[in-house]
Amino acid sequence: MKIFHNPTFAAMHNLEVKIINQSTNPLPEYATQGSSGMDIRAFISNNIILQPLQRELISTGLFIELPLGYEAQIRPRSGLAIKQGITCLNSPGTIDADYRGEIKVILVNLSNEPVTISNADRIAQMVFQKVEQATLISVENITETIRGAGGFGHTGTN
Repeated sequence: MKIFHNPTFAAMHNLEVKIINQSTNPLPEYATQGSSGMDIRAFISNNIILQPLQRELISTGLFIELPLGYEAQIRPRSGLAIKQGITCLNSPGTIDADYRGEIKVILVNLSNEPVTISNADRIAQMVFQKVEQATLISVENITETIRGAGGFGHTGTN
């Protein structure tokens, strides 16, 4: 297990998250001191072969308790995406502060070849974010901007 100790970093970023690990894998961890996401692993009894364009819900054996005002985001791992064409659907997946079920990851194979997912494979990363809840105020008009209603691709490609 990699442990990075930087007292200044720890003092500035001290979010405590309770976790139950029912898997045989180590707890999620940051790969480097500057990593934003913790790698999470598959907890499966048999290999799963993802055919091209097939998606599968993968267990992790992890359960977390987040403080109110935070979410955990489940994001793809860039190495899996570029090397094997594996990514997460519903990305980023949101784990709300009041969710207490098992963290599961929706993987999809976007390559042209079958890909095998094995127990303990690092399949995704988990990032913790502060969130705000909004109060919506019903109005008749909103402020105009230069962009206005310009949507997808409205500024061109050059």
